[in-house]
Amino acid sequence: MNFSAVELDDEQRAFWKETRAFFEEHVGEEVHEEERRTGGGFNAGVHQALGSRGWITPRWPVAEGGAGLDAIRARIVELEFERTGAPMIVSQTTPLPAIAVRMFANEELKNHVLSGVPDGTINICLGYTEPDCGSDLASARTRAVRDGDEWVINGQKMFTSGAEFCQYSLVLTRTNPDAPKHKGLTVFLVPLDLPGIEIRPIRTVGGESTNFVHYDDVRVSDYYRIGGVDDGWSVLSAPLADEHGMGEIDDLQPGSGRVTINRARLLLDAVIQTLKDQVDEQGRPRLEDPVTRERLARMRLEIEISVMAPGPMARVDGAEMLVRSACDMLELMGPAGLLPTGTEGALGGGFPEYMYRFCPGTRIYGGTTDIHRNIIAEQILGLPRSTPKSR
Repeated sequence: MNFSAVELDDEQRAFWKETRAFFEEHVGEEVHEEERRTGGGFNAGVHQALGSRGWITPRWPVAEGGAGLDAIRARIVELEFERTGAPMIVSQTTPLPAIAVRMFANEELKNHVLSGVPDGTINICLGYTEPDCGSDLASARTRAVRDGDEWVINGQKMFTSGAEFCQYSLVLTRTNPDAPKHKGLTVFLVPLDLPGIEIRPIRTVGGESTNFVHYDDVRVSDYYRIGGVDDGWSVLSAPLADEHGMGEIDDLQPGSGRVTINRARLLLDAVIQTLKDQVDEQGRPRLEDPVTRERLARMRLEIEISVMAPGPMARVDGAEMLVRSACDMLELMGPAGLLPTGTEGALGGGFPEYMYRFCPGTRIYGGTTDIHRNIIAEQILGLPRSTPKSR
């Protein structure tokens, strides 16, 4: 990890100015209000604007529809994305299945899908998790049975965020129930407009909207199979590695906890702004209180530590840091901190209350923090497997 500062040249500073103006134009209060109301993590106008610049896949080459940005410019786009709180569910999920499509799909399907990802006309969600198997993806029970040139899929996926905005779902199915659980899986890129698919919304305590997706005798052409039959675990290896922060990284690319780290920054800023306007019982500004300043400083320090952590370490540390910080900041706000957004007297615009509800889920997204601890132990520290490897 390189801890030195990055010195920007005039062209890079001009690019940052242009990028900031773009996000301020497209991510206004109406976008935030829609997100508070729906929790969908998606805004069609913002997504279309990002797609027009290739910023859904900013590092993809221009010849493939991306923006062809170097590491510094791509990081600038990410920073403005995070600073403005732009809805990001679909722009987060879509590039992950695209990895598998690029590596394993037939040429016709690959060309069709990858041509529509950068401009936002093709969006893809993740059909991994099921009610009876959360982060243990290899225990998937959704069945796919071959019928000539088609497959018949029956089962249920849950926490499929963004499904209502997507054209496809990368669906993990079990095609050989007699094989060891990692060996009998097959992956399909399922069009979500097929008969037999029902998307049912779930609204979480944290205010987010996600989905159950039911597959009832859904007939899918073999054309949409990604990779070999019963070889689904190999197909998922690359997108899972990227999601877990184990893909290719550089000094400018933050770990997989960047979303939670950014939420922590926004929370700290909201609390500081609130405390600037408050006085204690002696009439002194609350920001001058040594204990209060120490708590704020501790949170800032923990944020910076999470930023410096690479890969899955950032995922674990960022989630745990946000949970601790959200509790501490809500306590610092006092009873009025419990008032939600839109309520008279809500402190920090209701953001501390929202983050207190939101933060527990950050231990789950993209695989639980326990899964990431196993990854750190086994793949980085070289410790023995936590569970025996299936044969």
